Amino acid sequence: MEEAGMARRSRYEYLRVMWQRYQRARGRERSDLLDEVVQVCRYHRKHVIRVLSRRTPPRPPVRRVVRRRPTYSGEVIGLLTQIWAASGYLCGQRLKAAIPHWLPWLKRRATVTPALEAQLRRISARQIDRRLGEQKRRIKRRLYGTTRPGSLLKHQIPIKTEHWDVRTSGYLEIDLVSHSGASAAGEFLHTLDGVDIQTTWVERQAVMGKSRHRVVQAMTTIEAQLPFALRGVDSDNGSEFINDHLLTWCQDRPTGQQVQFTRSRPYKKDDNAHVEQKNWTHVRKLVGWERYDTGAALAALNALYADLRLFQNLFQPSMKLVRKVRVGSRLLRHYDRPQTPFERVRACPEADPAKVAALQRVLETTDPFVLSQRIDRQLERLWALANRATRTPREQVPRPPQPRSRTPWRGWTFSPRVQQQKLDMGRVQRPEGEYSGSDHRAIAPYKPTVKADAQAGAAKHRTRG
Repeated sequence: MEEAGMARRSRYEYLRVMWQRYQRARGRERSDLLDEVVQVCRYHRKHVIRVLSRRTPPRPPVRRVVRRRPTYSGEVIGLLTQIWAASGYLCGQRLKAAIPHWLPWLKRRATVTPALEAQLRRISARQIDRRLGEQKRRIKRRLYGTTRPGSLLKHQIPIKTEHWDVRTSGYLEIDLVSHSGASAAGEFLHTLDGVDIQTTWVERQAVMGKSRHRVVQAMTTIEAQLPFALRGVDSDNGSEFINDHLLTWCQDRPTGQQVQFTRSRPYKKDDNAHVEQKNWTHVRKLVGWERYDTGAALAALNALYADLRLFQNLFQPSMKLVRKVRVGSRLLRHYDRPQTPFERVRACPEADPAKVAALQRVLETTDPFVLSQRIDRQLERLWALANRATRTPREQVPRPPQPRSRTPWRGWTFSPRVQQQKLDMGRVQRPEGEYSGSDHRAIAPYKPTVKADAQAGAAKHRTRG
């Protein structure tokens, strides 16, 4: 203790005990206590005398933590919260990149002085996460899929055994997201989700059922809306994609314009990691898990996707994973600068200049706050069209569960808590003659030996004789 010293809190606890002993001691005993405190705490003897002679026990001094005033006022955080809520609750890095796009339209809706504007442009991503931390909430849900494997033409559609390392736009990962609710019976809506790997541009189309013709029609619509030429498509092994219709649609084109069609490995969702991520952020997180199975819901969902196409591709920045670096047991992920998908499209030389110019005019004339409010209204309208059928009443009242003398699982469990509960129940005194499942613990397991086998054989021989 003398070599390593004492912690601050432990030292004052020790001094409090020694103060009580010092108050009761007299004469030579006090001198011995002073010697002990000097040796343990390494204080000067005069200082120990002053501390132990006080009327009150020693207490550690209150440390005054000097906190600097916040750099960004509540008014700045209020304006930042408006952009954060309207932009879809982006993280700090993405919100930092979105502020220049949203700030001109925020000036039309709120009073933004030059000083406030300068602070909004200067605030860092880490500070944004820190100041908005109390308002963030996370929702975790479980996703169930309805993909059924397609067995046709698998030998004609090659498996993509590694991730596309592309540097050009036009290579899409596609997937279907079901809107079946709690039941997969009958026909219901699906969302055909497609994401471009290079630019993170996202297109969606709602289709009724999983018909091959409707999937091809949705792919035709998506191709017409892309601001660049379609060069490749990668899907899972569902029958809605692995069929002759989609394969013909990709290959029956003029020379040099064919679309590369590949598929992922069965039961390997990581092969299509880009579109699997967008299935949550761009479809499931907004539409939810309700069942939609009407024509009105189909029209409402496609109208919603038309506005989301502009909102998420023009006004929501995203980050692309650049590389992964393993440091010991940790895997560090490095991302590029947050940009909107449209900014990446403008930087691609393969983009269609006419479509890029049209999207630029839409970007300059569209108020993102109005677009966000319209999306909220469309989500409410779509929510009202969900099919929430209640259960049909049973013809006969179900029989209440009857007590069982023995569980069908015979008490097998890997839970230490349940095992401890069984042991505690076994210690309870029971009426004489009543059996408990813990009684078998008192019975020693049977261990056959050579001597026991010989004795058993001799007794059996004598019985026969």
